[in-house]
Amino acid sequence: MKKPAISLVLLLSLGARAACCQAPASPAPSAAASGKADQEIEKKAADWVASLNLNDARKQAAVQQAIATHLTAIRDYHNAHPYTETPAGLNPGTGQPLSVMDRTLIAVSAMPKSIHDNLMASLRQHLTPEQVEAVLDKYTIGKVAFTLNGYRAIVPNLTPTEEAVILANLKQAREQAIDFKTMKEISAVFEIYKTKNEDYLNTHGRNWRELFKAYVDAANARKAAGKANAGTPPAAPPK
Repeated sequence: MKKPAISLVLLLSLGARAACCQAPASPAPSAAASGKADQEIEKKAADWVASLNLNDARKQAAVQQAIATHLTAIRDYHNAHPYTETPAGLNPGTGQPLSVMDRTLIAVSAMPKSIHDNLMASLRQHLTPEQVEAVLDKYTIGKVAFTLNGYRAIVPNLTPTEEAVILANLKQAREQAIDFKTMKEISAVFEIYKTKNEDYLNTHGRNWRELFKAYVDAANARKAAGKANAGTPPAAPPK
């Protein structure tokens, strides 16, 4: 798994700097485009809530409104705060220039904390913990389960303790990622926590680089064997 271009520490430390170095926002969308975007958000919120099978109209309406409000808020903040708000410079963790994604994450992460807190408070008020997780999975297209399965495939005999630490980090990534608009941004947030997981494994008796190399080598060997078998002509039937 690729190392992220920016650390969580950098995101937190430079968030305030992004807020005070604002560049002009992108032009406002037309009324038609804005109306279509609002309809898409309302549909997404309705679909997500419908998947919960709440069987409670009042609760369903409250959760749907909370989700739609949050999706609208992160869209509007994202659109009003381009990456150019973050000055170009060096990533202190790598010494490399900040990428566009680095600068985007810094700019967007400076949004008011209340946007996140209002959503989570409403979800926790109306839903069970399992239902809250289901909504967060909708936001992040199931990245927690998908990524955890990747670790299970790469790390032989993953212990319960290792899995618990990895899962906790991925769940933290998921909750932080819901405050970003695009899947590229959401994936970049997960990369931060993937690095935390890999660092954890490295400091607890594992060698992530070797584990990942062994996994890739085995996958390539299976692929090559499959191609070789596909090119082998079928055996002649017995006479």
